[in-house]
Amino acid sequence: MSTENEGNEGNAAEAAPSVPSAPPVPADAPQGLPGSAPDAPPHPDATTTQHQPASPAQDPPTTPMAPVPPTAPQYAPPAAPQSAADAGWPPPPPAVPSYAHGAQGGGPVWGAPAQPHTPDAPRKRGAGGLVAAVVVAALVAGGVGGALGFWAADSNNDSGSSGSTTVAASGTPQDLKRDPGTVAGVAAKALPSVVTIDAQGGDGEGGTGTGFVYDKEGHILTNNHVVASAADSGQLTATFSNGKKYDAEVVGRAQGYDVAVLKLKNPPQGLTPLPLGNSDQVAVGDSTIAIGAPFGLSNTVTTGIISAKNRPVASGDGSGGSNSYMSALQTDASINPGNSGGPLLSAGGAVIGINSAIQSTGSTGQSQAGSIGLGFAIPINQAKNVAQQLIKTGQPVYPVIGATVTMDEKTGGAVISDQGAGGTEAVTKDGPAARAGLRAGDVITKFNDTVVDSGPTLIGEIWTHKPGDKVTLTYKRDGKTSTVEVTLGERKGDS
Repeated sequence: MSTENEGNEGNAAEAAPSVPSAPPVPADAPQGLPGSAPDAPPHPDATTTQHQPASPAQDPPTTPMAPVPPTAPQYAPPAAPQSAADAGWPPPPPAVPSYAHGAQGGGPVWGAPAQPHTPDAPRKRGAGGLVAAVVVAALVAGGVGGALGFWAADSNNDSGSSGSTTVAASGTPQDLKRDPGTVAGVAAKALPSVVTIDAQGGDGEGGTGTGFVYDKEGHILTNNHVVASAADSGQLTATFSNGKKYDAEVVGRAQGYDVAVLKLKNPPQGLTPLPLGNSDQVAVGDSTIAIGAPFGLSNTVTTGIISAKNRPVASGDGSGGSNSYMSALQTDASINPGNSGGPLLSAGGAVIGINSAIQSTGSTGQSQAGSIGLGFAIPINQAKNVAQQLIKTGQPVYPVIGATVTMDEKTGGAVISDQGAGGTEAVTKDGPAARAGLRAGDVITKFNDTVVDSGPTLIGEIWTHKPGDKVTLTYKRDGKTSTVEVTLGERKGDS
């Protein structure tokens, strides 16, 4: 977060003020430590509906989000003025400090300087465009911000004196009340049930994410990639909006769904779970409210709308683990590293999704991009089913069709591979696909009424259902289109 002096570059010299009756006293320069984000390594991709699928063609490239250590701002402090004895009396007009109006010739402005980069040229698409293509999103896995604030300086006033003012962010005033239907009213009610999660692995790796209270027993719902680094050996803490911090442990996590459930070790009394909405009833254009800790800035509230539904998204956890697939809610509410696992609320304050991923610019100079208006959330109906399974058994259950599909984007559908992982058969013997008559080489083009343009799209649609659900698949074989009904099977665990 930084402010810039727009339009003041090159204006260091203003009209000289009248000579004061006493030597001027210099003002202290403001100080601060805004943070900046380092690049993070790209993630590997998964492969199949039964085994983790192989990498889809990345268009645009994707990168996991990593924690960002704080760095010091760069600005030039004003030079020490000469004393009256050295310079004579009266002195010349006081110089304008570079942090007030910008140094002559384009001195640096407050905050971390921008890192210029040239984004990769976008790949051309067919008629389907972005709507039909699989969106490969960068996960929001970290973003620990430094101590941030902003500064304002005022100089060359009528009296010829100069000074500075430091303005710091503060907590929500307790005495302010807003109508329940306003954004402020919804945020005030939801914030006490949202936590900032700090995950520190045994190897020192970790980051910051978000979660929210799922029930009164102290279960916290979040993303798998938020806690993956500390799931096996590490430390997890959850900090509420009132500053109280609690140790937590992993109850269960689902890599494929990118969902995890934590449990507070000593939960406080009076926990208020966030109400869960119905993500199936969400419409494009509905208002949204996102709460999280972007770049470590806890209790941040942003707003937007649902800009698309059923968006196929494939994303990795950045730790070499499996990919996750979702038929996501797309929102233009500002979502950045650290928002992961936080609630996406409706205008009425009900959770409709879990913020999970953002679109990366794919630039070579800056792989960890901020919000560019494309954020993706796991629909809460799906996340709720996964959470209930994790709390009950500690492991996820995935619906499957019993066939391995390719991850190629430009195939016009999900192509059943020639063989499965490790040289196994692509169509599982006596599995759902085999019983429906599907074979290797078949191209699945529709899942119920949803057009399927790739393997990740098919997987995302399958995982919105439960084992035992009956679905209709449309496929092509030797130029002929056919339709079959398939009863989804199940796979337990992430292995």
